[in-house]
Amino acid sequence: MSIIARTLKGFLLFEIVKGFSLTFKYMFKPKVTINYPFEKGPISPRFRGEHALRRYPNGEERCIACKLCEAVCPALAITIEAEPRDDGSRRTTKYDIDMTKCIYCGLCQEACPVDAIVEGPNFEFATETREELYYDKDKLLENGDRWEAQIAANLKADEKYR
Repeated sequence: MSIIARTLKGFLLFEIVKGFSLTFKYMFKPKVTINYPFEKGPISPRFRGEHALRRYPNGEERCIACKLCEAVCPALAITIEAEPRDDGSRRTTKYDIDMTKCIYCGLCQEACPVDAIVEGPNFEFATETREELYYDKDKLLENGDRWEAQIAANLKADEKYR
């Protein structure tokens, strides 16, 4: 009996008919895909993307050159040089991140006492050359200025867990 049933299923193309029925079943349901470049899905407030240096509302850089982020970085991707200011505090003269070494662990963000270095919401930063992935202080400050509203909202949303 099983030989006859298998032969009949093979002759009537049962598997193909079953596949077509499944296709027609999902053809009229709403689509779950998004049109990526034009539509973007939600991103978690804890998402760790492109790095940015933040400023205070008065425009002054937040980084106090404590070098905790440089010390805690497991990939040794951060390099900081500092000099004293006239008022006795320190300021960074050089803040470089080698994004080709970075493992996006978020330890630099967690170590920073003033929330100066953050990993922002931007995940679209593909480049054509490796040199473009060596971020200096100006590039990091530019990222911070560009994404400040989103970064502040993400830090506010994540505040109760820190």
